[in-house]
Amino acid sequence: MEMRELVAEDLELVEFARGIVDANTDGEFGVHTMGAAVREADGRMFGGINLYHFLGGPCAELVALGNARASGGREFTTIVAVGNFNRGPVGPCGRDRQILFDYHTGIRVILPTDQGIRSVRITDLMPLAARWDPDTGTQPFDPTP
Repeated sequence: MEMRELVAEDLELVEFARGIVDANTDGEFGVHTMGAAVREADGRMFGGINLYHFLGGPCAELVALGNARASGGREFTTIVAVGNFNRGPVGPCGRDRQILFDYHTGIRVILPTDQGIRSVRITDLMPLAARWDPDTGTQPFDPTP
């Protein structure tokens, strides 16, 4: 797996996503707890925020991708989701990974790893799954079985 340290453009994207969730969160247990940002190949950034629902409302990454597409974006280079209350970048869920893999095979994902926050190719995350639990959420990638 090729993990890259974040560059200035990546940090800008993280801050853009953080700004979205900070401006729109509605509390620790609210429905708007994750912000996301995606970068178009031409440098434009598009954002989104999740809408949690017991039926499985849309994740922030999917909202950001939909916003980007509706705004004319077609070729995406990088995506990140950031939790409210300074939780920082969080890796995409399995559904989001599959959608990114299916539609944007060249995209890089910013997420926590055992080496810190890094960007990885979506193809490196598939078919591997992220461990998730209700107490701590999505965990950093762990290559051990």
